[in-house]
Amino acid sequence: MYGVFVYLCNGMFYVSKKLTVAASHHLVVDYPTKCARPHGHNYEIEVFCKSEELDANGMVVDFKLIKERIVDRIDHRDLNEVLPFNPTAENLARWICEQIPHCYKVIVRETADNTATFEL
Repeated sequence: MYGVFVYLCNGMFYVSKKLTVAASHHLVVDYPTKCARPHGHNYEIEVFCKSEELDANGMVVDFKLIKERIVDRIDHRDLNEVLPFNPTAENLARWICEQIPHCYKVIVRETADNTATFEL
């Protein structure tokens, strides 16, 4: 007797993209710090996305979309002028995660020594 076998795979697809963004900002904090003065960073950002299913194009999310939603909006900009929140690395990481479909984690490096991570 012949039968039909259906193979089900409950796996997960993962993608990540690294971005570099040059931007300025100043922190709004309740203590004295030189970071309250305008200054800039060459931010290194890594975006992580996952999905159980691929879209019609065979992707979790198009890498071009990630670039458009992040780099095109904040590169060479004053973050205090273009974002509606105090642009700490932590807040920036959360905001980036909210902009990208299927994003579950973002790492923002202001410098080699200063890193913030947001993860759902």
